[in-house]
Amino acid sequence: RTKAPGAGRKVAMLIHPRMALLDLVGPQTILRILGCDIYLVAKTLDPVSTDVGISVTPDITFDHCPNDLDVLFVPGGLMGSLVAMEDQQTLSFLADRGASAKYVTGVCTGGLVLAAAGLLKG
Repeated sequence: RTKAPGAGRKVAMLIHPRMALLDLVGPQTILRILGCDIYLVAKTLDPVSTDVGISVTPDITFDHCPNDLDVLFVPGGLMGSLVAMEDQQTLSFLADRGASAKYVTGVCTGGLVLAAAGLLKG
């Protein structure tokens, strides 16, 4: 049996209020198919309401997210991203994990959150 191309790769996907659900679920689906270990990470383990009112329950908190990530991912969602860009706890988490992640990426306005955390240069 062939090993999945993403097997063993650690991917942290930020869950934040009013994020665009599609921005999370689309990439998450592909990463799961590839066999990646996905961590849905947020400040707490409380369910988080998305832009369409569907709640997503995080797997892990900022404090317990692995330090050795292959990928740090931030979904977009205009209103949610604007709030996340002002949230110091979220920005500190992203700056910390993003500094050592092999890849830092996002979808749409998730890039603004990454920039606010100081992770995009150039």
